[in-house]
Amino acid sequence: MADLTTPIPIKIEDEMRQSYLDYAMSVIIGRALPDIRDGLKPVHRRVLYAMYDLGNTPGKSYKKSARVVGDTIGKYHPHGESAAYDALVRMAQDFSMRAPLVDGQGNFGSLDGDPPAAQRYTEVRMEPLAMELLDDLDKETVDFTPTYDDSSVEPVVLPARFPNLLVNGSSGIAVGMATNIPPHNLGEIVDALIHISRAPDTTLEQLMQIVPGPDFPTGGIILDDGGILSAFATGRGILQVRGRAEIEPMAKGDRHRIVITEIPYQVNKARMVEKIADLVREKRIEGISDLRDESSREGIRVVLDLRRDVIAEVVLNQLYKHTPLQTSFGVNVVAIVEGGPRTLGLRETLDRFLSFRREVLTRRFTYELRKAEDRAHILEGLRIAISNLDEVIRIIRTSASTEEAQASLEARFALSERQAKAILDMRLARLTALERDKLDQEYAGLMAEIQRLREILGSDVLLLDEVVKELEEIKAQYADPRRTEIVPGESNIDLEDLIQEEDMVVTVSHEGYIKRNSLTLYRQQRRGGKGVTGMETREEDFLENLFVASTHDYVLLFTNQGRSFWLKVHQIPEGASRSR
Repeated sequence: MADLTTPIPIKIEDEMRQSYLDYAMSVIIGRALPDIRDGLKPVHRRVLYAMYDLGNTPGKSYKKSARVVGDTIGKYHPHGESAAYDALVRMAQDFSMRAPLVDGQGNFGSLDGDPPAAQRYTEVRMEPLAMELLDDLDKETVDFTPTYDDSSVEPVVLPARFPNLLVNGSSGIAVGMATNIPPHNLGEIVDALIHISRAPDTTLEQLMQIVPGPDFPTGGIILDDGGILSAFATGRGILQVRGRAEIEPMAKGDRHRIVITEIPYQVNKARMVEKIADLVREKRIEGISDLRDESSREGIRVVLDLRRDVIAEVVLNQLYKHTPLQTSFGVNVVAIVEGGPRTLGLRETLDRFLSFRREVLTRRFTYELRKAEDRAHILEGLRIAISNLDEVIRIIRTSASTEEAQASLEARFALSERQAKAILDMRLARLTALERDKLDQEYAGLMAEIQRLREILGSDVLLLDEVVKELEEIKAQYADPRRTEIVPGESNIDLEDLIQEEDMVVTVSHEGYIKRNSLTLYRQQRRGGKGVTGMETREEDFLENLFVASTHDYVLLFTNQGRSFWLKVHQIPEGASRSR
């Protein structure tokens, strides 16, 4: 048996440390954290690229999820199929994504935690917004890298015309770090990008006038006690998120009901209802006579019928205090920036996206300029040929071969090899007057486009104008109203708010037994009446004190040694009228 007390050699220890660091960085970059530029983890990026490669785009027929998953793990993502399918499912869930990227057909799970159907039963295609992530991918806007088996290539990052990291958020656990980014409203984020592009000295306070806080797909209410400012300033903060509940009068009598129509982000509705039922059963929450989940395709509707004479606001505060109807969301904005993990505030996240878009558009305009110049070069050759048509025909007819004709044309008219080839490939129909006019119009249009592209590439101001123009198009097409309301307020609920204020009868016996019960248990005695027993006592004990006080009043207790203590009336044990 090896001696476990023998120290590990320094060389081996260094190798182990380096291996662990390599593994940790591989998990951080290759799996768990999103990229600051397109807001996607590698698995989500590969799923979308596989769908793009398959032609599984908006407007076309749905494809089986199994087909998409198979292509993803077979070509790009060498991991288990569950990882790819889970990523595909999440991008199709409108309660997980503020702006879903996948259009799903079938069962993709629910707010109650129901699992999605197997991938052989569900069908998918890309949402139009997802195409904005892949737009201009074929124009050399981003770098490509070989796939895991060198059989093909995949994009390192998607061109992303909108800041998906902030719009849809992300969550993940890596080695030694984690990320938890809340979703935001697309229109507000785009407005913030446009504002800082026009006014680079914009402060965080000014930005928060445009983006007041996160915007969850399930709506709800954020109780802002400084958590949003902390999250936007440092990338870390705690948000108190509360579901939306209304108090409604019931049809019969003077009773009320509480109706929950929105729940906090990532809260399991079925478990929340079960938790409420458990608390009612344990009598930790009193006053609820019936609990029903009436949710449907139209939306969430959880109904709590209250007993008569119960204060609905007190019951609602108890629900906020003891159930997931109010919960905390820990913001931790960690993303991959220039190859490594980094915690970012709102302003830096926006600035880096603008910088990325400037780079993407620069590469796209450079590509388009090169293509336009290439086409203009060909058109110049064709125009020369048409202007000297008789001589061109003579050279071609007298040449013994295509190669000889090409060489003669190049020598006679100082053409390039590509221009001469284009002349030889030109159809006879292009020689008509109408086609010659079209050729001239195309050439004039190309020269104007070349001039425009050169001006944009030579001016940072014009380039930024193009970035803003595209952002405005995105907002006009995809923005929708805010769903999450933000209200100021303290996140902690005072215990007094949870206790219904009512008059209590406090009884104390000679031996020191004390209890309370509601004043409603007592009634005015008429002549000949028996009355109500206030307390059962032992044979040697008797009732000494009885007084009426509110549940929010203080009671002072004095010992025989001269010390005093205090407690609230609601802290005195409640008993039946005849109990000790």
